[in-house]
Amino acid sequence: MIDTHSPAPSLPAHEGPPETQPSRRRLRACHECDWLVQLPPLHRGQSADCPRCGHTLSTRHHRPAERSLALAIAALLSLVMAISLPFVSFQVSGLGHRINLTETATSLIGLHQPLVAVGVVLTILVLPMVYLASVIWLQVGLLRRSLLPASRDIARTLSHLHPWMMADVFIVGALISLIKIAGMAEVSLGLAFWAFCCFALLLLLTTQSLDADWMWFSLAGEPAAPDGAVTGARATPQGLTGCSTCGLVNRLDADGNGRCRRCGERLHARLPHSLQRTWALLAAATLLYLPANLYPIMITTSLGHSDPSTIIGGVITLWQHGSYPIAAIIFIASILVPVSKLMALAWLCLAVPRSGELNAVTRIRLYRITELIGRWSMVDVFVVAILVALIRAGNLMSIAPGPAALAFGAVVVLTMLAAMAFDPRLIWDPPLPRSHQTGATALSTSADKDVAHDH
Repeated sequence: MIDTHSPAPSLPAHEGPPETQPSRRRLRACHECDWLVQLPPLHRGQSADCPRCGHTLSTRHHRPAERSLALAIAALLSLVMAISLPFVSFQVSGLGHRINLTETATSLIGLHQPLVAVGVVLTILVLPMVYLASVIWLQVGLLRRSLLPASRDIARTLSHLHPWMMADVFIVGALISLIKIAGMAEVSLGLAFWAFCCFALLLLLTTQSLDADWMWFSLAGEPAAPDGAVTGARATPQGLTGCSTCGLVNRLDADGNGRCRRCGERLHARLPHSLQRTWALLAAATLLYLPANLYPIMITTSLGHSDPSTIIGGVITLWQHGSYPIAAIIFIASILVPVSKLMALAWLCLAVPRSGELNAVTRIRLYRITELIGRWSMVDVFVVAILVALIRAGNLMSIAPGPAALAFGAVVVLTMLAAMAFDPRLIWDPPLPRSHQTGATALSTSADKDVAHDH
């Protein structure tokens, strides 16, 4: 840990970027299949992929520090505009209402849904702001050739924040909300709506502009590779593992644990109790999925008459009114994606003891899909948050969140955590004898036997 009260540390003494040191062994252990490789010299526009599973290990950009800094500043300015200006307004029968972006969360607090409100404000405002401020802090230090305080600790948080930023999902939710009420009221988009669209795009570009390999090399150099490391084989049988944060290959202790020499992250041969944790999270998500679909997700009041609507009920209503694209989007995001993710992760957990090279490629692709699509289920929660804040005309027309909103939000979070708890390297591990298949972290007890299997 770096003392934040000490003078700003200087950049490590290394000669130029990674591509200027082709003679140094820059090893990487793939986070998805555990294959140990040596990174080639990379120039702008080039990327290095794992030869075993195809996972991208590093992507090099032109002027990466300047690129990320410019995008992060532009994204942060767009977010400030989106917060400060009117977001959207509606008018019906002479009554109207205009909301700011922050009201999508504060309205939920007033209607006794504080946990949903916290989830909304964290995913669309707080975490993106922290992420962008962290990127600016790091890149300014790199451009000054003198690291700002706590740079390494801040850099460690970036990869952990990334999955939970959902500005792009919120935009889709906003569009669905506006289409749903376009036939009932006159809707006007404020400048904040367009500013937030720009922010979502710039945030996506900022995350894609970061090259962790280049950034960590610039922050802390690269220690020499462990002695005796053999590339073209699995890392774990050699007592090695790659850091999930900075990518550096480290040697583990006798118990299969350790700490990264470069960033200080905890290291494990396999995530501890990976399958048990995944099963527990899947079970909790499955239990909550029942009330999320049986109870109403929102309650619409029109001319004094209240009409509760479940998720599937809303899909049917939209379909009957001819809104086929919106009905299809909500059905896919709120019904098909959660169920598919639960089933896919459960099948991967069951298939781990029978893993093998022949079917590992198909299974790793399935895992990548489940990890990619899981966050998009939040679109229904964002639809509720926007409609609740916007439609507030008393008995004439108003919308309140139903009890299913919290349950469904919890399902999305739990399935995302389940995907993170599952260690994809287990897919590539050779199956143990039937008497030793405990299903927790199936590793071979003989390094020689594992290396022979890989070849």
